[in-house]
Amino acid sequence: MKTFIPEALLLLLLANLALTRHLEGSHSMRLLHTLLTWPGLLEPHFIIVAFVGDTQFERFNSREEPLRMKHCAPWVDQQKPEYWEKKTKNFLSLMDYYADIMKKMLHFYNQSESGNHTLQILMACDILPGVYFSRGQYEFILDGHDYLVLNEDLRTWTAVGKAAEMQRQEWEESGFANSLKTSLETSCVPLLFDQLDYGKEILLRTDTPKMHVIRKVRADGNITLGCWALDFYPAEITLTWQRDGSNQNLDMEVIETRPAGDGNFQKWAAVVVPSGEEQRYTCHVNHEGLPEPITLRWEPPQPSVPIMPIVTGLLLGAVLMGAVVTFLIWKRRTKGKERAGSEFKSPWEYQVQLRLCPDT
Repeated sequence: MKTFIPEALLLLLLANLALTRHLEGSHSMRLLHTLLTWPGLLEPHFIIVAFVGDTQFERFNSREEPLRMKHCAPWVDQQKPEYWEKKTKNFLSLMDYYADIMKKMLHFYNQSESGNHTLQILMACDILPGVYFSRGQYEFILDGHDYLVLNEDLRTWTAVGKAAEMQRQEWEESGFANSLKTSLETSCVPLLFDQLDYGKEILLRTDTPKMHVIRKVRADGNITLGCWALDFYPAEITLTWQRDGSNQNLDMEVIETRPAGDGNFQKWAAVVVPSGEEQRYTCHVNHEGLPEPITLRWEPPQPSVPIMPIVTGLLLGAVLMGAVVTFLIWKRRTKGKERAGSEFKSPWEYQVQLRLCPDT
């Protein structure tokens, strides 16, 4: 019995297969919801930002006009207008839902709704190579102290604060955790998959880090060695210093990976070493763009040849040589004229000599 596969389905399968071949690392999508209140504000201010990896691709701001979810990715918007309309409607409902929760939790603490308050919600999902669901996250934080965190099993919660504990009980009784688990596994992953497809030229690229080690003398006489990684993508990178092969993690100063402003990233790790022992320290770098981890060491600058004395000497030599050649040419011409004058005389010169001769 033959099985016929519709052409549209076949194209979809081929597209998914092509994308899967590029998914060599893990990928994540994060949505950060923020609800703000302050004195004089008639209704809460609601902001949503959505990221694939470290690239923002959607945003919503309840104080912007027109009021709608917006595309802000560095790739072309490929969604239909109905997509944005549906998302905007859903997020406005979500804003009302979060505002009711904030109101209830503030009343529990006898706090005014019109004060300065912040409710933050983080939703995230991760996938592994092959587009397999790896992990889901949901964190709910009120004013930076009361918070609810969905545990790794995506069914139970960890709560901190009395109001958060009250909310946990309500969510567990209502089955909210189960619906959230389904949303993370069946809604978040396909959305992430779509964005990886739309922005594959940007999101699935790999830019190798540009590395260098710098040396700086400290006021106490010791030396700071800094290991710089620049212009790399994706953002995941490991920088470690070793002394004679032993890790120096406890003595390192490391900055968080930072955006470079052009879509790439940069990172820096430093270690303080005794003067004269710089060559015992090595920086080890691991990144997806490297065929294998690399090791760098500070290299003292090579003694440079003084260029100005050489250039000056060459110029003086050229001037002197030119003067000698010019003198020799002039001397040769002068002698040639004297010799020619003694052997050959014009008729006029003979006439002058005859006139000057005394009468005989």
